[in-house]
Amino acid sequence: MEPAREASSKRWGSPAAKERSMIKIAPSILAADLLRLGEQIEVVERAGADRIHIDIMDGQFVPNISLGVPVVEAIRRATSIPLETHLMIQQPERYIETFVRAGADHVIVHQEASPHLNRTVQSIKRLGKKAGVALNPSTPAVMLEEVLDDLDLVLIMTVNPGFGGQHFIDQTLRKIGQVRVQLDARNRACELEVDGGIDIETVPQVVEAGARVLVAGTSIFARPGGPEAGLKSLLRAVC
Repeated sequence: MEPAREASSKRWGSPAAKERSMIKIAPSILAADLLRLGEQIEVVERAGADRIHIDIMDGQFVPNISLGVPVVEAIRRATSIPLETHLMIQQPERYIETFVRAGADHVIVHQEASPHLNRTVQSIKRLGKKAGVALNPSTPAVMLEEVLDDLDLVLIMTVNPGFGGQHFIDQTLRKIGQVRVQLDARNRACELEVDGGIDIETVPQVVEAGARVLVAGTSIFARPGGPEAGLKSLLRAVC
């Protein structure tokens, strides 16, 4: 266990507090300096990152274009920690195998972009990878009802997807809590992840609501003290 987290866990005695000690951080490279990407991944891995979050955008499902297969392949060569590809694209089922071959360990698709969601989730799992489904801020938690038992990860978008550096949408806290209740009742092994506007101010709120994996970009990579300082500040904010 990483020293800072071990020290924190000793201060927490209740079951809920122990769960907080298991919080995972997934730096989002959308906010990284791509000219120094390998170096910055090494820094956050050394600082305690649990996985790397890679946003794949097609300019259709979201109003932006970002990163693709060659970047995933390059990152896979740079680190041994898990990579999760967040497919913010139309018809994500067409590219699942491609991103798995590139090195993805977790594949996250959007409920809103996947009309045959059960089939898509099963396709990911048949490839031996962890399957995640993301919900946009305006999509209700009930939309996961029919696939919840099969998921390894639920990603609640706490901003509208497509751009980094946005402000956290407070109304999403209620949905995080709703999904936490659903998972505790039906699929406790499934991780609950949040993405968007995650910083030292919002971390305590999302953790209290039930999130256990925190995706953060700007608050890590754009911090004046550098990515290591940014990541460690988020871990401190969990306390």
